Amino acid sequence: MDVLISVHDALVDWLAHGLASFSGWEILAFTLVATHITIASVTIFLHRAQAHRALELHAIPSHFFRFWLWLTTGMVTKEWVAIHRKHHAKCETEDDPHSPQTRGIKTVLLTGSELYRAEAKVDETVKKFGHNTPDDWIERNLYTRYSWQGVGVMLIIDLLLFGAVGATVWAVQMLWIPITAAGIINGLGHWWGYRNFEAVDASTNISPLGLIIGGEELHNNHHTYPTSAKLSVKPYEFDIGWAYIRGLEMLGLAKVRKTAPQLKLGSVRPVADGKTLEAIIANRYEVMAKYARGLRRVSKSELQRLKSEGVTCENRLGALQAARRWLHRDADKIPSSVKPQLEQAIAVSPGLAQLVAMREELRSLWTRTNVSAEQLVADLQAWLRKAEESGIAALQEFALKLRAAHA
Repeated sequence: MDVLISVHDALVDWLAHGLASFSGWEILAFTLVATHITIASVTIFLHRAQAHRALELHAIPSHFFRFWLWLTTGMVTKEWVAIHRKHHAKCETEDDPHSPQTRGIKTVLLTGSELYRAEAKVDETVKKFGHNTPDDWIERNLYTRYSWQGVGVMLIIDLLLFGAVGATVWAVQMLWIPITAAGIINGLGHWWGYRNFEAVDASTNISPLGLIIGGEELHNNHHTYPTSAKLSVKPYEFDIGWAYIRGLEMLGLAKVRKTAPQLKLGSVRPVADGKTLEAIIANRYEVMAKYARGLRRVSKSELQRLKSEGVTCENRLGALQAARRWLHRDADKIPSSVKPQLEQAIAVSPGLAQLVAMREELRSLWTRTNVSAEQLVADLQAWLRKAEESGIAALQEFALKLRAAHA
């Protein structure tokens, strides 16, 4: 009888405190650290190393990440990589596995993990996009074959460590990736936020501080330069995933293959040449981002000019406000409801009209594929002369920067 009572008391004590009798704060700290390691594993291993080959990982961190993801997510590397690569290849189309632009933001936010699981069952997706992922013995016979047994092992570990509350810890671990990656990044990252670059899709940066989701908050930067191991591009942006990668690199456990190009400005060339063209095309997203700032600046000055002249017409003022927000965007990214206002803004401002027209002329330097390099250099030189003779300060300053561009 005494033995039964002892066993009962031990069981009750374990359910209440677990084997280690951690305090509430210690359990919270474990949960936060464990989920952050999971996020780091996803962004460094699955996303940057496997899906985009932006870096090479040593066997030690690579195997750790695979093991940890098996314990905490049950995701199969080949399936995750295939789905993500298809997302980039078919972005914002009906074939995109999880675009809020085609499926609705509510669907992606609330059922993102279901969309992932459905696409993982499509053999064609996995075969076409899942190449060059791990295919060793442990992958075939454990991680893929028993993909969901890993999360069962994690449940047992949590229960042993924390007792009954371990079930809650485990539930948070299991929900972390579906909420943050499948929901927030795939949802809000294509719906709301700021954009540094006019990427061809609707990607946005959710926050300039990539801390909670390992740097994945900088989603517009990533879609602009998908093969870059570093997701931050502006001085005010921080990518904690990149900090971890640099740490691994200093330890000899990682090798960065590629980062986003940066437009280098040197001495102003008297005449633009092939090197100038090469630098502009290689850094075209940054070039267009700088041009956009000039457009917004002119729109703002035009708005202030009209107000100083006593113009109170709401239509004209509203048109210039809309121009400041939308005129720097590609035509197919501008809502049809806004286009009449932009046409009105261009009609009242010859400077804006010229800036918009020359923006399209500049884009043609890299969108035309049937023109020789010599002709493109000649077109660039003509564009720069036109900009410098325009009388528009923002355009003249921009032209000088382009003549100083170096590859």
